[in-house]
Amino acid sequence: MRKFKISFANAAYLSGRIDEYFNYIQGAYYSNQSDTGQTNESVNKSGTRIWDREPEPPTISGLAFFLGFESMQAFMGYEENGRFAHALKRARLRIESVYEKKLHIQSSAGAIFALKTLKWNDQQKDSAENFTAFNNIKIEIVETGPGLAGNEKDVVL
Repeated sequence: MRKFKISFANAAYLSGRIDEYFNYIQGAYYSNQSDTGQTNESVNKSGTRIWDREPEPPTISGLAFFLGFESMQAFMGYEENGRFAHALKRARLRIESVYEKKLHIQSSAGAIFALKTLKWNDQQKDSAENFTAFNNIKIEIVETGPGLAGNEKDVVL
């Protein structure tokens, strides 16, 4: 088995760090509360969020950086051969899921690019290659009804 510079104590620790990443990218804010005598619940519904740290989209490189990997190559190597590779594969799947959901909005070009970069389309290519298409399709046009008129005098009403 290949040695990695980064190591994790156990799968639960790595999974916890991955969950911390997904919580971190949600951003941090506080509510602008007024002294109107409202309860906390009503203030949270109507109060203004003031962001200390803006939310950010999940990325593979962001996850790798957060976990302490020195490069994407190190991350991908651990994902393929590491002791707890299953946890990184699930994290990648979680990120792909976010991008896949963005395919259903009007402007999804960025999500399509990201998914192709993540090799998301490879599975669809394999199934498309196994599909046999028709090489020749014969189409026969059958005329029915009265023939076309050559000029206005030939039209019968």
